[in-house]
Amino acid sequence: MRATGVSVKLGGRFVVSEVDFHVDPGELVALVGPNGAGKSTLLAALAGDVEYSGEIVIGGRDLTAYKAGELARQRSMLPQKATLSFPFNAGEVIRMGRAPWNGQPEATDDEDAVAEAMKWTETSAFDQRPFPALSGGEQARVALARVLAQRTPVLLLDEPTAALDLRHQELVMTAARARAADGAAVAVVLHDLGLAAAYANRAYVLAAGKVRRSGPPAEVFTAELLSEVYQHRVEVINHPRTGIPLIVPHRS
Repeated sequence: MRATGVSVKLGGRFVVSEVDFHVDPGELVALVGPNGAGKSTLLAALAGDVEYSGEIVIGGRDLTAYKAGELARQRSMLPQKATLSFPFNAGEVIRMGRAPWNGQPEATDDEDAVAEAMKWTETSAFDQRPFPALSGGEQARVALARVLAQRTPVLLLDEPTAALDLRHQELVMTAARARAADGAAVAVVLHDLGLAAAYANRAYVLAAGKVRRSGPPAEVFTAELLSEVYQHRVEVINHPRTGIPLIVPHRS
């Protein structure tokens, strides 16, 4: 997936302005930045869910050239919040991820895809439980399982770890990395800079709708840049065993 000069205007102002972005098969790319930086809006544009100017190409074709069903077989999108108007069981929600493949040869993989997604997200025990009865974290894992079951070449994940405890944050990011290792292109919005540093091949730091810097986290996550972007002094310390950057807010 590649985006060139993407801008999104909402409420009379540009929320995303002239952004160039790409994520290749086999990569996990993180989008980070403060609240209001334009991360989620950019992800929605990449998914084709909001109007934008510029060019977005997925699977060698312009995003606007796809019909809805075709696009759903190319990219899957996990929004920040999963809401349902009807009390579907969790298993039914996860199986919705296979709907784009109805009538396609890949439909024979439905049960395997659902079982694998449930395993990665530890949601098998929720199969018959009503989705609205689950906790916020459990709903988030079910929503992610739906996206994983969709088995698309591109995964777009908006804050998939926000409602999760430490263990399940690691579980989710491990699953995302595994999909990338299998050849998917994965773009994920994260507020946890430690997770981004640990799991992302590359990161884009956004502020005020623009990309401030992009590249490997070890190169991009500098104390100077992050302190400026987040308007709060931070320290960047390399982990003594792994060398992965640890981002710590300065506390007086």
